[in-house]
Parts: sequence; structure tokens; C-alpha cells
Amino acid sequence: MLSSLLAMASFALVGAITPGPVNVLALRHGSQAPRHIALLYVLGASVSYAAVVWCMGQGARQLVDGLPRLAGTAQWLCAAYLLWLAWRLARAAAHPAAADGTTLPHQPTPAAQAAQAFVQGVAVQTLNPKAWLFALSAVGVFALPSARGSPAALYLLCAISLLACLLGVGCWALLGRVLTSWLSTPRRQQALHYALAALLVASVLGMLA
Repeated sequence: MLSSLLAMASFALVGAITPGPVNVLALRHGSQAPRHIALLYVLGASVSYAAVVWCMGQGARQLVDGLPRLAGTAQWLCAAYLLWLAWRLARAAAHPAAADGTTLPHQPTPAAQAAQAFVQGVAVQTLNPKAWLFALSAVGVFALPSARGSPAALYLLCAISLLACLLGVGCWALLGRVLTSWLSTPRRQQALHYALAALLVASVLGMLA
């Protein structure tokens, strides 16, 4: 039982912490948003991934047959959304006060920023083909063999996936937080915007290739 749990946790953590669009945006939130905003983005992405694992567990066998078409549709939806986010990042204005998390003029209210961060985390993770394919692999390895006896294996996998995603995506947000002092000038903030936009575009091109 312990070895199965460790294998499940390791598999989930590898999927959550490896570079990808979700983690690129976590880095951005961690570096330029207040701490609670970054946390809500991480929470949204993590809850979304746990939901993806649950959905895969509920219809894994049916999804295997329709996976090529499903993956193709998700790929293009995700590509369009990520390219739009990359464009927004590249055009984002740099402000002297942005690095310390203070509220800037013409910014959304704190409540609106929090809601937007959570929704963005859910949206990016939901439209991430890597999340669906990784979840399907996890379900096939850890949940389906135990499906005849009890759904407990799927619930356990969902819980472990949630915790692994909180840890993995949270590490990227924390890394962004570490960069906060370096981002004290508008020029460096703009450079980060361009770098993150380029990483998102690279993620899209790699996904489509």
C-alpha cells in the first residue's frame, strides 16, 4: 500500500512540477501579484486538475476510443487561449509599484483580481492537453486496476493529484516571489513579460508539433 501511494504521489508530482503553460503563468502571478492572488491561481489550477483526473476516471474507457478527436480539439482550444494570453503578457504595462504588490490606478478591485486569478487557473489547466493525457495515464495505471472492487482508488488519486498540483504549481509561484526584488524596475518587469510570452508561445508550438 505504501509503495503504491509513493508511486502515485511521484507520478502526480512529476506531472505537476514540470514546465508548462500552467507553471509559466504561476511564475508570473508569483512575481507580480499579491500573495493571495498567486495562491488563488495555484488553487484554481489544482482544483481543476483534480477534476480532470476525476472525469478521466469516470469515463476512461470511453475516452480512450475518442481520445484522438478529443485531444485534437483541446489542443487547438488551448493553443488559441495561450496565444491570446501571450499577447496580453507581451503588451502588459510595467509599473514601479507592481513588484511590491501594491494596488495601481485603473486596476481591478482586489476581489475582482482574486476571482480572475482563480478562474484563469481553472481555465488554463482545463484547456491543457498535457493535464488530460497525464490524468488518463494516471487513471490507467493506478485507478482502473482497482475499479472493480471500489472507487476508493480513484478518490485517492484525485486527492493526491490535488496535493501534488498545489505543491508543484506553488513552487513556480514561489519562484516568482523570489524574483520580486529583482523586478524593481519597469525595464526588468517588461523583460519578464516578454520572456513569459515567449515561453507560452514556445509551449504552444511544442504542443502543436
